[in-house]
Amino acid sequence: MSGSGTGTEAGAQAARSRAVAVLRVRSQALAVAVLPAAGAVILLAGGPTGHLPGTVWDLARWVLTPLAVLVLLAAAGVALVVARARPAVSPTVPIAEAAAPELYRMVRDLADRLDVPAPSAIALTPDCDSWLEDRTHPAHGPPPAEEHGVTAAAGRHPDGVATPVLVIGSPFLWWMRVGELRAVLAPVVAGTGPSAHPDIAAARRFVRGLDAAVAVASAPRRGPVFRAVLAGVGWAARVLLRGCRGHAAEMERSVAAAAAERAQAVDYGLRIVAQEQVGLAYAGWDRLLTRVALPAWRMGRWPSRLNAGVVSALTELSRRDRLAEGFASRLGERPACDLLEEPGAVDEAASLLAARLFHGGPAEPGPNWSPVHWSDYPEEVVDRKWRTDAARLHRVLDVLRVRPAADGAAPVSDGPSLSRVLDHLTNPDPDPAAEPVQPTAPTPPAGPGPAPEDEDLADTTARSAALAARLSAELAREEAAASPRPAAPSTAPGNAAAPAAHDPVALWDDRALPLFPLQPPRTARELLADHITAMVCCAAMDTAGAVPGLDWLDGPVLLVGGERAADLSPQVLALIEDGDPAALRLWLARQGIRPEKPVRLV
Repeated sequence: MSGSGTGTEAGAQAARSRAVAVLRVRSQALAVAVLPAAGAVILLAGGPTGHLPGTVWDLARWVLTPLAVLVLLAAAGVALVVARARPAVSPTVPIAEAAAPELYRMVRDLADRLDVPAPSAIALTPDCDSWLEDRTHPAHGPPPAEEHGVTAAAGRHPDGVATPVLVIGSPFLWWMRVGELRAVLAPVVAGTGPSAHPDIAAARRFVRGLDAAVAVASAPRRGPVFRAVLAGVGWAARVLLRGCRGHAAEMERSVAAAAAERAQAVDYGLRIVAQEQVGLAYAGWDRLLTRVALPAWRMGRWPSRLNAGVVSALTELSRRDRLAEGFASRLGERPACDLLEEPGAVDEAASLLAARLFHGGPAEPGPNWSPVHWSDYPEEVVDRKWRTDAARLHRVLDVLRVRPAADGAAPVSDGPSLSRVLDHLTNPDPDPAAEPVQPTAPTPPAGPGPAPEDEDLADTTARSAALAARLSAELAREEAAASPRPAAPSTAPGNAAAPAAHDPVALWDDRALPLFPLQPPRTARELLADHITAMVCCAAMDTAGAVPGLDWLDGPVLLVGGERAADLSPQVLALIEDGDPAALRLWLARQGIRPEKPVRLV
């Protein structure tokens, strides 16, 4: 313990020394700003007293005095912008103490064992990470300690500095057990000690203020005078940031090292096991978002129980992966989400915030942005997605004037059928009834430029390339014609759904949503493959009794006879790239799917 205490003190001392170095940069900037004024005062005082007589000194007074005034005004303007600029705050779902008394009690008990002040408040983020965040700036509203009714001893450092907010990754609460969450949070909570030290807190406020000032100066403004003034402010802030960047980085490393050293005395053995759960949770959360949530978001629906879904996804991963077999036995222990009074409401708020951050969805539910429960996901998302894509595919074929399919002796069907798609992409001869492909979309599809797009379609047939280009244009038109998303409300996202959450002003700028896009835009080849696969699935559901399904790790799947259908990708790619439908037709015959039959579209 003595060695640990010595290491902790050494790390804290290193952090304080780096904080002093950051503050020294601030003092040096202040000295540079007042230096001309000091010189002007000396010159002005030397004239009446007779110590600095003569024309040369008079000229120096006339030159230096206005310069000193300008420098002071400029310094005051920069200082005002730095002091008033609102530092960026991570978008989170705030959790009041009344909404999670056991969670607050666990965190305070952990802080007592670590001999550090407890965080002033707790918030959740829809990501697999946890950290401390300073929200003491006046623009962020009342101090969290006063807002949540936290006692002075729990929400403030002994020196009177308010402690930061503890931000916890919401997937941790649903996947981890109570003991595992406690072990994972120990190094984070231990950071309240050095981070709340007056020198470190002042250094962080200075750096965050400079960063916020740079953001203010970079924002688009009207008027050349205003832009010129802000350009000067931004230049000064960037110079100061470059001067203290190295010291600030070393300060943060020292704070983290001191916190990790202090946390070794608490649940050290359990923390090793809990870190394995962190990696597993991250893998499951990523697959749940990209494979399951993203298709729903693109359909205007948002799963309202994402965190509960990650438990199902990770349980399924544990079943499939022998390396994770032992993790499933943990599920009999108490989950950390039991520390919340209303976990369902918090999960819904975190799920809506995740949709905003990773997809750019609206802040509130609406007619075109409604929640969906997992039990309704196959019918309301998977089925609708496939039929919408199939309808878009046939609309494009109608524009190209592609004839309905004729299957041998069978009569020509006017309805949308899979055979129509197969025949069009298989026939090597030009179709005299088809119009030449012309660019029709005034708004180009988001994603790669023309060169990458041409390269992406280089290995496909001419008809596949033309159809893919048309689909990309059609999808771009639909996205451009979509109704604009409503402006963000004056409250932080998720507050309405979070139980007993406070209601501050907006703490983050959501004009550049999504902040963390999950995947790059789909290429034209990918769009064509998705639409053909959707058409195959629709034909399977309407002619072979297949049903849509949900795989927690892979997303939408087709269930034929209660079993998951084999992967369609190789057969579809053979059709797109070579114009060869043999493999796909063989697959359809094995599944009992009749491609000549019309299918139901949305």
